[in-house]
Amino acid sequence: MLLPRTRDAMKAEAVPLGERLIQQEAELDRLFATRAVQRASLEAATAAICATQGVLRATHLRYHLAMMDVLTSEQVGRYADLRGYGARSHVQHGSPPEH
Repeated sequence: MLLPRTRDAMKAEAVPLGERLIQQEAELDRLFATRAVQRASLEAATAAICATQGVLRATHLRYHLAMMDVLTSEQVGRYADLRGYGARSHVQHGSPPEH
């Protein structure tokens, strides 16, 4: 079945990114705890954390987007309901919600 393989692929990408994020946050905490933090190290640490968060988020959402190609219209509607998106129409194939 495609879905478990897709989930496994997402986890294979996302878990190492999550582990990296945890390490980066721990390093930032260490810099403060040891009073070794300086403006440059603070800027570098937070930039690295933000970059990892962005890649992790994009990885996760890329798999949500890929699901739209394998689900039926009915399944996409149910998916939208379960995710709490409200109106079903805006989730199908990445269409923005209508205002």
